[in-house]
Amino acid sequence: MNTYPRVSVTSNLQEAQEQVKQLYREGFARDNIYVLTHSEDGTEFVANYTGAEQITMAEEGVLTSIANLFRSRGEELRAKMRALGVSEAEATRLESELDRGKILVLGKPSGEGMVYDEADFQRTIL
Repeated sequence: MNTYPRVSVTSNLQEAQEQVKQLYREGFARDNIYVLTHSEDGTEFVANYTGAEQITMAEEGVLTSIANLFRSRGEELRAKMRALGVSEAEATRLESELDRGKILVLGKPSGEGMVYDEADFQRTIL
């Protein structure tokens, strides 16, 4: 079982799809593999293409989802990443990757009550 979140920064749909498959092979549950792009429409398209999930209220929580209605897109993206256990500093860096048109593939460990530690955080940049 994976105990730490994983994030891959990809440049296109094929790379994103390969990373989704890789996380699945590594033991991440299909419903714990997410994609994120700078636009909501882009995220939906990539999720449909790769078979991954979108980060929703279930992952964010009600309060964060409501707060996102009043946030800038950048703040909303960082909040979504934080909901999956990404540190604030890493979420800021990753948001700049999204600004450049990259696609994020995120794997959230299975299990309730997981504690995410910055030292355990792994990322892959393609």
